[in-house]
Amino acid sequence: MSTTAPARLPRTVLRLHRTALIVWSAFVAGLIGWLVWLNEITVDAVRAAEAECSRALWGCVDIIEHLDYSGPTGYIGTLTCYGFLAVAAFTGGALIGRELESGTARLAWTQGVTPARWLAAKLIVPALVLTAGCAALVLAFRRGWAANRDLMGDHWAFADVFVARGPATVAYALCALAVGTLTALLLRRALPALAVSVATMGLLNVVLERCRARLWPAETRTAPKPFELPDDAWRLEWGRTGTGHYATYHPASHFWPLHLVETGIVLAVAALATAAAFAVLRRRTA
Repeated sequence: MSTTAPARLPRTVLRLHRTALIVWSAFVAGLIGWLVWLNEITVDAVRAAEAECSRALWGCVDIIEHLDYSGPTGYIGTLTCYGFLAVAAFTGGALIGRELESGTARLAWTQGVTPARWLAAKLIVPALVLTAGCAALVLAFRRGWAANRDLMGDHWAFADVFVARGPATVAYALCALAVGTLTALLLRRALPALAVSVATMGLLNVVLERCRARLWPAETRTAPKPFELPDDAWRLEWGRTGTGHYATYHPASHFWPLHLVETGIVLAVAALATAAAFAVLRRRTA
């Protein structure tokens, strides 16, 4: 058994956590299916209602809101963005914490599996599943979000939209996996590790959200008379000076620099947490 156990580790991880795999797959498929429905079925009803409204004598009030196109698309973005909190809870509670608390991990280490190999399998298999699912969600959301911008009431700088439109979604999920693992190894109890993991990832997200506008230099425009910025600009500050008017903002072209800098920070935290997790495991099993 000792010679074949390492080769079976990925299958063992998938088998032990097949319920979580099914839930994650259903979550990804459900959100993508919801986006397809909104952009293939619901949007036609919205357009038809708009056309009817334009022919009415007295017009219509809030027809788009009543037909509920923008709202559900926003919900999908929120679920895509903050799904990493569920990853942190699962990792700290079930993936690592429960096995350490129950002694299942130590049993595995006596069956020809070294602690390092055990932890590597626990990280690599979920990381691949998370990366594939998050990438699919991001691609679907980007297409759905951009398909009917005239019907949407949000903006690319909104916190959930900003993350859901790019690889930061993947980065946050991988970081939650690493942080949950480290927390579970430090606490070795499922429920406390679950709570601390979620709180830590929530705090990281809040800090980066507050600092997001400063991750890339903003542009400043001045003029002697009042002026309007493009609708897709992220306005940070505006007002009057002694010589005229000014505005500090991020144009839409700054989305990718801002997004990639934040993605890099989150991945760096994930790498540090992973290295720390292996160091903690090595010290406690030496």
